[in-house]
Amino acid sequence: MNQTIRDKLGLLPTSPGVYMMKDARGVVIYVGKAKVLKNRVRSYFSGSHDAKTQLMVGQVADFEYIVTDSVAEALVLECNLIKSHSPQYNIMLRDDKTYPYIKITNEEHPRLEIVRRVHADKAKYFGPYPNATSASETKKLLERLYPLRKCQRLKKKVCLYYHIGQCLAPCEFPVERDTYDKIVKEISSFLNGGHREVVRDLREKMEREAEALQFERAKEHRDLIAHIDRVMQEQKVTATDNVNRDVFGYYSAKGLLCVQVFYVRSGKIIERSVNTMRHYNAPEDDFMSYVEQFYYQQGDIPKEILLPQGCSSDALADWLGAKCLHPQRGEKRQLVELASENAKVALEERLRLMEKNMDRTLGAVMELGDKFAIPTPHRIEAFDNSNIQGTDPVAAMVVFVDGKPSSKDYRKYKIKTVKGADDYESMREVIRRRYTRVLRDKLALPDLIVIDGGKGQLAAAMDVLVNELDIDVPICSLAKNDRHRTSEVFFGDDDEPINIDRHSQAFYLLERIQDEVHRYAITFHRQLRKKSGISSILDEIPGVGPERRRRLLKHFGSIKEMQAASPSDFAAIGIGAKLGEVIVAHLRKSNES
Repeated sequence: MNQTIRDKLGLLPTSPGVYMMKDARGVVIYVGKAKVLKNRVRSYFSGSHDAKTQLMVGQVADFEYIVTDSVAEALVLECNLIKSHSPQYNIMLRDDKTYPYIKITNEEHPRLEIVRRVHADKAKYFGPYPNATSASETKKLLERLYPLRKCQRLKKKVCLYYHIGQCLAPCEFPVERDTYDKIVKEISSFLNGGHREVVRDLREKMEREAEALQFERAKEHRDLIAHIDRVMQEQKVTATDNVNRDVFGYYSAKGLLCVQVFYVRSGKIIERSVNTMRHYNAPEDDFMSYVEQFYYQQGDIPKEILLPQGCSSDALADWLGAKCLHPQRGEKRQLVELASENAKVALEERLRLMEKNMDRTLGAVMELGDKFAIPTPHRIEAFDNSNIQGTDPVAAMVVFVDGKPSSKDYRKYKIKTVKGADDYESMREVIRRRYTRVLRDKLALPDLIVIDGGKGQLAAAMDVLVNELDIDVPICSLAKNDRHRTSEVFFGDDDEPINIDRHSQAFYLLERIQDEVHRYAITFHRQLRKKSGISSILDEIPGVGPERRRRLLKHFGSIKEMQAASPSDFAAIGIGAKLGEVIVAHLRKSNES
């Protein structure tokens, strides 16, 4: 613990608020809230902690705090700061997904919509539906049963929906408000469990049509009944009341936290959602952080929220104005236990799948660390050059995290300082540019650098890293044989190649990395060659500058189309017939040569 932290700990207030832990670069790595800031923040720097918390505390170089009037206010501020900073040690709902609702619009002629937000517009909303397909299927079913308008704007005359009985055609015929009120009431009843009455009525109609020998109409009613049964199927788990509630359960193991949510509407579990993520603090604390972010910016809050025992929910209840219950007996406790049991099953299945994939990904990374006698290289950065006889030289970098490609971290480089085909100097340039940037922006260094090339490229890269930038990072190179397959692996300044079994997972991982960086570099080089090839031909034509070249490429799309054009075809982009003849003649001549 440094002196800055010691001094600040003595000045902490006893008020509620939010604190932000920062690393040596000043980056926020954790955001938390506290009823008493002084007690909560001090607890991190005294006593013993588990390995995960200790890992975070070991990176803290400074902290800041913001005092609030209440814990509920601190909860909202904490959610805001987590969204803003994306701290690595916080539980985060990264996708910001909002679930769909079925909406009956509050218009003169109402209609059904699927929306993602609930607004105070006097419309009726039903949901949420965590399964978007379920919401869509339910809307289609309601549109078949109830003749509300389908079009966003009224047409000038009736459409097909009127003729098949699925629209009242307010575009041509007046519709009384009482008619709409009756339909809206029936839809509301249907979605709140009244579909059984609809099924009963349809079954009676089906039987009447069958007795009248109207078998086609009877079949339509039968199919509609089957559709209702499929969409509005009975739930195996029900509550005896009709209260809307969300039921949460969680389970944690091996650094992962799984949260299961049951959406209970009108006494039935209509849907569920499950999320699994890494966590670094006490499971109950990170679970409640998840629940708080779950309702952040949420438009629809149920009457009750059921949570497992041992979770502090006072701040959540104050903020949402909903009942946050921790049931100890009865059917509500059974619902919570069911959610927690499902979370356990989901997480254990995830862990089993991870174990099966261990050899191919993280297991290969760990094996690679063992072979090189270095810590497990979770982040690997690999480099390759590409050029043809020195033209358009480029380089590329790909990144693998825990044995999997991280495409968002890939980088492309145009070689700027090297003339001709000099792979060694090209490698020097790209390594220098990459890690000068890393040092300047205080980015994290990789755990291993991989160079696609032999000992010469490896020596060039090491010279820049060690002698110019004073960076000590493990580095290896991958040399290929005459058949262009990886044959030798050199590590650091060892003269002899490392002995790695060609059939091991570690070797397969190196091959995948080498193939990926080579593919990425070649793709970039081809893009440049294609672009420069077209430009160079047009650049040679007198009277064709950058603006005309841009218009030509946009209008014709390719050199081939320009060659096939007549001089008069160029008039459409403001080029006269005389210059058009010059362009066509030049392009055809270059094609012949």
